[in-house]
Parts: sequence; C-alpha cells; structure tokens
Amino acid sequence: MKTITDAKSPDRDWLKTYYYLRFAVSAVWVALAFTVAKAVPPLAAVMLIAYPAWDALANYLDAGRSGGLAQNKSQMLNFAVSVVTAVVVAATLSHGMHQVLQVFGVWAILSGLFQLATGVRRWKSYGAQWAMILSGAQSGLAGAFMLSKAASAAPVSIADIAPYAAFGAFYFLVSAVLLTISGARHHARAMAA
Repeated sequence: MKTITDAKSPDRDWLKTYYYLRFAVSAVWVALAFTVAKAVPPLAAVMLIAYPAWDALANYLDAGRSGGLAQNKSQMLNFAVSVVTAVVVAATLSHGMHQVLQVFGVWAILSGLFQLATGVRRWKSYGAQWAMILSGAQSGLAGAFMLSKAASAAPVSIADIAPYAAFGAFYFLVSAVLLTISGARHHARAMAA
C-alpha cells in the first residue's frame, strides 16, 4: 500500500492540480450564479446543465489517472449520476426551478456519498483528504436542504444552488492547499536526507 510519503510524485501532483482546477471552475460558476446568471435566464439554464456535466467530466478525467472508472467504483458511480443529472436538468428546466432544485438535491446527496467514499479510499494513499470527506458529508446535508426548499412555495433560482457549489469550491481549495503543504514537507525531508 502506498502512503503520502511513497506515492509517486506525478500522482500527488495530479491530485493537487485536479483539486485546484475543481476549485477554480466552481469559484467562477458561483461568481456567475450570484451575479450575471440571476438576471440572464438562458445563461443560468446553461450553467445548471454544465455544473453536473463538468462534475462528470472531472470524475472521468481523475479516475483515468488512477486506473480508469472500472478501478474506481465510487468515481464511476459519481460519473454516471452526474451525467444523468445533467440530462435530467436539461429536460426539467422547462418545468421550473423548483423541479430543477429537486434534481440538484438528489444529485447532491448521491454525489456527496460517492465523494465521501473516494476521499476515504484516497486517504490511505495520499492523506490530506479530510476536507473531501467532510465535503461529501456536507453535500448530503445540502441536498436535503435543497429538497426541502424545492418543496416550499418560496421562489427559487440558481442562487439557491450557488452556496452548495461555493462550499465545494472551498473544500477543493483546502484539499489542494493541504496536498501542496504535505508535498513541500515531503520534498524538504527528501532533500535533507
């Protein structure tokens, strides 16, 4: 079994880069959701489809770096759920934001469970995964909140999904920073030896 100290540097470097990329994409999505997309419904519609589609692509690319989807069951399931979510969101947009929020709520719960499982699996090899595990658990809570909000009569919009994406961005950033720090420490120890 590999640990953070003997995991190949390209693997650790990929994971760090991947987490920074996930942070950047989510941060831009959140910024647009809270600003321009609230006033431009066609942009909001594209963003609502793109968010789970991007999650699917990201899981596919990440799993590909460590043996593919078949070797990484939690990412395979996350990929599948995210693809289905993007399709269902596209089909549901014409029915209104309450229905879209329901779809996002179910997706947040399922993808959170799969992210949690991926974080637990990766902890054994890379360490620094507590933020991903916490993010997965919090995703489930966010999904439950979205489902309850979707069931209410209060108006909803893309801004009701943006906090979920913002927390995801934060956790990806924390994970990337933790891997950066642990990598620097590992490098310093290797240089001193």
